[in-house]
Amino acid sequence: MDYQVLAELLFPQVTDTPEMLEERFPARNAPEGAVITRMAPSPTGFVHLGNLVQGLTSERMAHQSGGVLFLRVEDTDAKREVPGAVEVLIDTLKHYGISFDEGATHDGDAGNYGPYRQRQRAGIYHVYAKKLVSEGQAYPCFCTEEQLAAMREMQEANKETTGYYGKYAMWRDRSLEEIQAELAAGHPWVLRFKSMGSIENQFKFDDLVKGKLTITENNVDHVLLKSDGIPTYHFAHAVDDHLMRTTHVVRGDEWLPTLPFHIQLFKALGFKLPKYVHIGPLMKMDGTSKRKLSKRKDPELALTFYKAEGFPVKAVYEYIMTILNSNFEDWRRANPDASADTFKFSPKKLNPAGSLFDYAKLTDVSKNVISKMTAEEVYGLLVEWAKEFDPDFGAKLEADPAYATAILAIGRGGKKPRKDLATWKEAKPYMGFFYDEYLDAADFGDKFGKETVLDALNRFLAVFDIADDANTWFDKVKAITTDMGFTTDMKAYKADPTAFPGNVADISTMLRIAVTGKTNSPDLYTVMQILGYERTVARIKAAKETLN
Repeated sequence: MDYQVLAELLFPQVTDTPEMLEERFPARNAPEGAVITRMAPSPTGFVHLGNLVQGLTSERMAHQSGGVLFLRVEDTDAKREVPGAVEVLIDTLKHYGISFDEGATHDGDAGNYGPYRQRQRAGIYHVYAKKLVSEGQAYPCFCTEEQLAAMREMQEANKETTGYYGKYAMWRDRSLEEIQAELAAGHPWVLRFKSMGSIENQFKFDDLVKGKLTITENNVDHVLLKSDGIPTYHFAHAVDDHLMRTTHVVRGDEWLPTLPFHIQLFKALGFKLPKYVHIGPLMKMDGTSKRKLSKRKDPELALTFYKAEGFPVKAVYEYIMTILNSNFEDWRRANPDASADTFKFSPKKLNPAGSLFDYAKLTDVSKNVISKMTAEEVYGLLVEWAKEFDPDFGAKLEADPAYATAILAIGRGGKKPRKDLATWKEAKPYMGFFYDEYLDAADFGDKFGKETVLDALNRFLAVFDIADDANTWFDKVKAITTDMGFTTDMKAYKADPTAFPGNVADISTMLRIAVTGKTNSPDLYTVMQILGYERTVARIKAAKETLN
């Protein structure tokens, strides 16, 4: 077989050479040790937590080493492509703090190593396809779908491994004349890699997450180019990662079975193999066992879930860091106010078996993050969320920013700030009573008779002065307690509850229900200060009406 003739026969239009492409895409001028890596999603429209995990891993490795993070769109499978999916991905990842130094953008490409969409790079792949054919490392295959299906049936019947290899690689050693006849007849063909591997051979390979792996050689003649001339992922990623000068490939460990072929392909092309970072799956507890997060079963897999729930970006970021690097929490405790960007991230700290997603832990992290924000920060983020997901609430917040900020300032600051909120969705149930439209009707329950509750409310109205400081205000509440025969001595009450009709906490609760419609709320004195004298009195009087 004259492979050079075959190469010209299959790719007569290809005039560029690998040497020309090497010159067009030179080695990057990057610092020693800099990580050049990418996110390379398929534009399917579903942006999930795994994308964020990969994105943060790639972003941290690149930027803390002085390297480059780029976005490459792997759109070789046109059947799965969703219009607008690339833009959704870019916007979603940007929302979570992942910005790319170069790559695909809303408006095209930005960077010197494009195009960054694989379907636009067909001509580049054909240069290397022609090279492999000319070296006898690739060949055309004219098998029909019917022939391949029959082959699989035979392999299954014989209990053999399915695939195009060995005696089943029916076009591997055909003559030039047979190939010419098929081409002349206009029959479609795919380009296959001619594997020289054997499943009898194994070798060692170091993965930055999995450690030292034992790899079995690939013996399958995988497809490199489909019949439309568009490459498979395997071929495209090898060519692109070389020409874009990728040093590290970060991807899910579901790609591990293809690693033997990828190693083989890089070697055949004469490319330096990048380092691989195979990330384990995100898991969750299902009863007493673990399972992978599922697109069908678990809404928390979709990144849109966290935005709709109202988790702050910083909280999601912090939580992901806790499940990526086991030492992040210790670092955070030692550096409570430092930016997470200063944490020394390491792919070697990733759990090889995958990370366990814990919603309750995310909630705790989010509470801590929000508690450290200023009231102004909380207000800005809450309004942004509410305008999209609860417009009526958002309008009320925007109508009086100073009022809303004062509410959100309750319990902030100090060594032990309140941790009332984990998500922005919780803000309305937490603070809605400050707005008359959201105030629940007072329900005092049946612990005390109506006369007792009315007596407490009337006594408070008689002495209430908005100018009182917190201590004076509470002294008045305690005086009401004592005058009604209740006790302010909580120890004595706990020792013998039957000795008193109630305690100071009961009186406070009556006032709280009258003013807020709730049994739990932020500091009641501060609530009244924010509401002001007239609204506080009006609410107490309205609550009295429900008792008459």
